[in-house]
Amino acid sequence: MNWLTELHPVLQALLATLFTWGVTALGSAGVFFFKSVNRRVLDAMLGFAAGVMIAASFWSLLAPSIELAAEMGMVKWWPPLAGFLAGALFLYGIDRILPHLHLNLSLDQAEGIHTHWKRSILLILAITLHNIPEGLAVGVAFGAVAAGIESTSLGGAIALAVGIGLQNFPEGMAVSLPLRREGISRWKCFWYGQASGLVEPVAGVIGAAAVLMMRPLLPYALAFAAGAMIFVVVEELIPESQSSEKTDVATLGAIAGFAVMMLLDVALG
Repeated sequence: MNWLTELHPVLQALLATLFTWGVTALGSAGVFFFKSVNRRVLDAMLGFAAGVMIAASFWSLLAPSIELAAEMGMVKWWPPLAGFLAGALFLYGIDRILPHLHLNLSLDQAEGIHTHWKRSILLILAITLHNIPEGLAVGVAFGAVAAGIESTSLGGAIALAVGIGLQNFPEGMAVSLPLRREGISRWKCFWYGQASGLVEPVAGVIGAAAVLMMRPLLPYALAFAAGAMIFVVVEELIPESQSSEKTDVATLGAIAGFAVMMLLDVALG
């Protein structure tokens, strides 16, 4: 890990989010081996992703935000609260504007501004939308380490990147396999699936650079990323994983995801 500590924090964030994008691409590659995925397996994977994001929002983002606000002499509850609400409202605004379609819904249930775009494009945009806060969270975490914040660590930032990467695998499959069922070629399905994760390196670099330039905003930035991720979990991942008749497997997946992310953060952080 010594070589990683010698890199510029923005480059660290870029490498970490390239990893998370790579896992998305790996999940998308499942289209070369399967035409569809068992619904219960998909529900379990989506539940796992939700659990990871909930745990990451607290252990890697909100808790450091609270500690950092106190260290910086701020009213310790205000930056986490304001940042959290701002992050959720930011995603809410994008959700209302950006045309997208959640899994297992018909085309007439697309959200955002009405368009005549194809179902495939709307599905890709739905996954792309919730990859924004994931990339931002990783970038902000590495920026916080570089800013010398006592409550953060390089191990914790790496743990967050690993956790986000793990839950990106089912997301990649969730894009490519439904497109394959619609008759799109395997290569195009793979391309579209991995493309949904390309926003993460962009958001990661922006997040790291922003907190380095504006250190007093760091407690707000950490909570902002948490609020955006929780919005995605409640708006998309949990409803999609619980939409079938048998919901236990999705619930157990969420518990497993939370436990894995908590373990990673505590062990590495």
